[in-house]
Amino acid sequence: MPSATGATPPLKPTAAELDLLQVLWRLGPADAKAVHEALLPDRPEATYATVLRQLQVMHGKGLLTRDEDQRPHLYAPVQAQDKLQQSLVKDFIAKAFAGSGKALVLAALKSHVSAKERAEIRQLLAKGGDDA
Repeated sequence: MPSATGATPPLKPTAAELDLLQVLWRLGPADAKAVHEALLPDRPEATYATVLRQLQVMHGKGLLTRDEDQRPHLYAPVQAQDKLQQSLVKDFIAKAFAGSGKALVLAALKSHVSAKERAEIRQLLAKGGDDA
């Protein structure tokens, strides 16, 4: 499914895949054992075999690169964290908020932002938001 430019459009990771991407963004390129060990505090039920299988599936889907010159193989995200997050947020805004970023922000401000975070947001807005 390459586009006219030859690039494959980014895939949307599942929740489990996002968990592994978070680990890899934190660790950098890593083998399945390191990913499994880093995942255990949050997902103690995860087995090494399941993590390895998921990394292989994610590689097949184009979410990860795999350095096969290394033993064990090293996996790394194809997309940087901020780029993937921007893509997911854009899609979420389009689907859940009829394309309105303002509606998303207002919904978040109503119930998911602490007083400290509101103060930080006010400072960012006062500066023009360039640091965001």
